[in-house]
Amino acid sequence: MRNTDSQIGTERQLYPVTQPYFYQMLEVSDGHTLYVEQCGNPDGIPVVVFHGGPGGGCSPGMRRFFHPDMYRIILFDQRGCGRSTPHASVENNTTHHLIDDIECIRKKLGVDRWIVFGGSWGATLALLYAQAHPSYVTHMVLRGVFTMTQAELDWFYAGGAARFFPDKWEHFIKDIPVSERHDLIAAYAKRLFGDDADEQIRFARAWTTWEGALASLESSGVGGMMPAAYARAFARIENHYFTNKGFLEVDGQIMRDMHIIQDIPATIVQGRYDMVCPPETAIKLHKSWPASRLIIAPKAGHSLSEPEITSALISIMDELS
Repeated sequence: MRNTDSQIGTERQLYPVTQPYFYQMLEVSDGHTLYVEQCGNPDGIPVVVFHGGPGGGCSPGMRRFFHPDMYRIILFDQRGCGRSTPHASVENNTTHHLIDDIECIRKKLGVDRWIVFGGSWGATLALLYAQAHPSYVTHMVLRGVFTMTQAELDWFYAGGAARFFPDKWEHFIKDIPVSERHDLIAAYAKRLFGDDADEQIRFARAWTTWEGALASLESSGVGGMMPAAYARAFARIENHYFTNKGFLEVDGQIMRDMHIIQDIPATIVQGRYDMVCPPETAIKLHKSWPASRLIIAPKAGHSLSEPEITSALISIMDELS
């Protein structure tokens, strides 16, 4: 292992929110239309941001990690979520579709090569995109690494994280019959895709609440009620991807194919106390990647908004500019 940092250094502040100078609804394949925006400097260094979930959507706050004078910042909502349509749809919505969509965006915007920036599921998608199209990636910035393996899904949905948050876990499973609790992803799928609209929303909120409760190191897990439309899209799309193991060829596909991107420089930021995507995955990825640098945020969890993670990501992007 090389280039591993355990300290974060001087705290950095987010840049002000910049307004898009360009946005559009981009028609892709199979009846899907994606929201795509650009902000910052049209002649700056291209960077594309992959949001998490799957199903989370992008937000104005994601623009704030990049100096607006230095970067051409490209954000988009993946299929079925955010402002993309059809909303909450899982039809023709797979990882392969998303990779094709990213290429469609790159070509449409006339980008030759770009920095790829993503966390959690966004890191998964970044790795798979780079492995499919390595020649178009100049650098990768990853946070809270998730590689879509069965072991990672089991950690979060089969009792691993529950050992640390038994009260939140009890809320997550309480409306699932005991006979179905051996496979909670399947049990939730039955209700998220059932015919009862009210039941869909109730279970969608329970699904998103479980993840949200564990995202931040100091989170109490108590917050306002999740908007129904957001919860439904997030939970349905995420569950759909997890049910299908990310549509990967084999368990461990990303690690299998790391040789394809071994020469692409990368910086990985990982919270030491990440309960959603534990650090062992980021460390394993770093060990397999000669061109990578790993930064462990010693007092951080999973969320992009964790102060140490925010500061590290801003510093990295400033260095790359």
